[in-house]
Amino acid sequence: MKMGTALLYDDEMTRYKLLWTDPVCKIEVPERLTVSHEALVKAGLAERCVSVPVREATDADILLVHSEEYLEAVKKTPYMTLEDLMEFTLQYGDVYFHPNIYHCAKLAAGAALQLVDSVMTGRVRNGMALVRPPGHHSMRGAASGFCVFNNVAIAARYAKQKYGVERVLIVDWDVHHGQGVQYCFEDDPSVLYFSWHRYEHQKFWPNLPDSDYDCVGKEKGAGFNVNVPWNKVGMKNSDYLSVFCHVLLPIAYEFSPDLVLVCAGFDSAIGDPEGEMCATPDVFAHLTHLLMNLAGGKLCAVLEGGYNLTSLHQSVCQTVQTLLGDPPPQPANLDGPCVSALESLHCVRSAHREYWSCLKHEADPPTSDVSTKAIELAAEGKEKQKKAEEESGAEVAAWLEPLKRTAPPVRSALVLPDGVACPEGCARFSASADPAIVHKLRETFLKDSDDSDALTALSSLTALVQKMEQNEICNGLALVRDVSMATMCVVQHAEAAHLDRVFIVCVGDAVVPSQCRRDDGTTLLVQFSSEESEEQQHRFYIPLCLKKGCSDVSGFTQAALGLVLPLGYEYDPSLVLLVRSAGSGLCDGAWQQLTGLLQGLAQGHTLVLMEEGEEACVGPTASSLLGVAAASLGSLRAPLQDDVKALEGLRRRLQADWKLLQTTAPEPGRKTEADPARFLIKK
Repeated sequence: MKMGTALLYDDEMTRYKLLWTDPVCKIEVPERLTVSHEALVKAGLAERCVSVPVREATDADILLVHSEEYLEAVKKTPYMTLEDLMEFTLQYGDVYFHPNIYHCAKLAAGAALQLVDSVMTGRVRNGMALVRPPGHHSMRGAASGFCVFNNVAIAARYAKQKYGVERVLIVDWDVHHGQGVQYCFEDDPSVLYFSWHRYEHQKFWPNLPDSDYDCVGKEKGAGFNVNVPWNKVGMKNSDYLSVFCHVLLPIAYEFSPDLVLVCAGFDSAIGDPEGEMCATPDVFAHLTHLLMNLAGGKLCAVLEGGYNLTSLHQSVCQTVQTLLGDPPPQPANLDGPCVSALESLHCVRSAHREYWSCLKHEADPPTSDVSTKAIELAAEGKEKQKKAEEESGAEVAAWLEPLKRTAPPVRSALVLPDGVACPEGCARFSASADPAIVHKLRETFLKDSDDSDALTALSSLTALVQKMEQNEICNGLALVRDVSMATMCVVQHAEAAHLDRVFIVCVGDAVVPSQCRRDDGTTLLVQFSSEESEEQQHRFYIPLCLKKGCSDVSGFTQAALGLVLPLGYEYDPSLVLLVRSAGSGLCDGAWQQLTGLLQGLAQGHTLVLMEEGEEACVGPTASSLLGVAAASLGSLRAPLQDDVKALEGLRRRLQADWKLLQTTAPEPGRKTEADPARFLIKK
């Protein structure tokens, strides 16, 4: 499969607009498309993409989802008068028609299909379609919510029909519930539909009970419809990432899709008048990155909503730049999920525990007096106050423009012994550190030895870390004789170079130096092993003992998604140090998944240390460091019950210190915050 990213855009889709006064529909404007594309061009991202021409969807394509009666009705709109269009529009909800909208709707659906073709044939590995009108609200026989044809639903059915795709994951991060997609696949176990959406206890459009967490699908499709209702506005980056780590990703990895489709609506970004959320555009880089190792990297994003033209184009750029393989930016404002988000998270996990083995340990849903389902909206007086503020021109949300993301000139550099071939696409690295540093390395690690090869390796390793600090190299790998010594070397150098936080993930039973188990926050160590640690666990040293070690892929994956990722995001490291000791028992696929996922941290600055004897793993690891998606792990079976209990117990013990580990709201009257002094991390 090629490494390219497709971009689909056609000016023709800007050539319709609202022709009458409608306060609801006035926000759906042609500029939504033009500012997004212009921003990609200005940032130099469009020229890096593979431009794919747009085609119209055929009748046969559209009829994969919509009724013939509805299609025939829409076909008549180009010939209607203004009065006829207004009358035709009245039979549907929150949508408008225009003489050119039928043509544009066929282009929008056709663009999604062209993107699927490009990805499934291997012309590109992923891509984004900038389309208009959007699609996820449109139902079998009805337009709805600015949507005429259901672009992503048509694309899913098309992929299944044309390419024999067995399992499709649809991720809908638009701020509105995509009821059209849900109704299309609610009884289909081959399509997993995930949607988070502003709900406010059914007070927000589309005001459907079917949008709540307990609508899990029907008949054979039960469990394959995952709704996360936001019952308050103002959700932040932490809320979004928490739902990904604790709901979407565990279910998605167990489902094991062959294709990922994203209903990429950016009205869930800060500043949007519809969403009223506070998630900044950079979070979409991380959401995109976290999906890119599913389905072997086959990911198609299709534009849906987004009505603040600034946060819209910023979010589109963040998404496309990540699809292109650039490291995500440093995550911002990760202060833990809010109580309302935790209530929704808990309810969703409880509702799906009977369908997914990764959630079988989830606690009972909240009691009726605290559940998301039962909580009412604020008093009428608050609603009146809010309305008055809106009418008086209350201050709108403000946010910083995302920093420019500059990819280092070298993606991956490897320190390898003589005789070990350097994988294609990587740079072989060998450089001497400063003489003073070399002297210090000899005195610290090789005082009683005359091992020149070991000194050369440590010297090169130190120089490699320096290049990563300077953003001249993105990531690296070193095959070393002693991973414990190499780990200590990197940690000491990082401390001397004022790299404030090093996130160490150790896979296997290697002895980790005591300096890496400090409790001052300069390092955070998570170690997977098959043996209970005799060292005292604390906030910054977290041993994960799995009954079968790392050989149980299900248990390992559950720990990686539900513990390692949230810890890494909240810790916000300057460097990720991924250590693999000999005989870890971890299969290449799970190791590649972990390597790929962790590159979302520290702006991609990941250093992998492996012991000599692991030469066979150098190629797969280098592939992941280069941004090639890991192969699918297949449908995961249930993890060992002992491991589930151990991981859940560990998560509960740690969640007072690490808020992104929380999956339930605190009980009324119970204080869960840890001692504030324990939260001090140098930044």
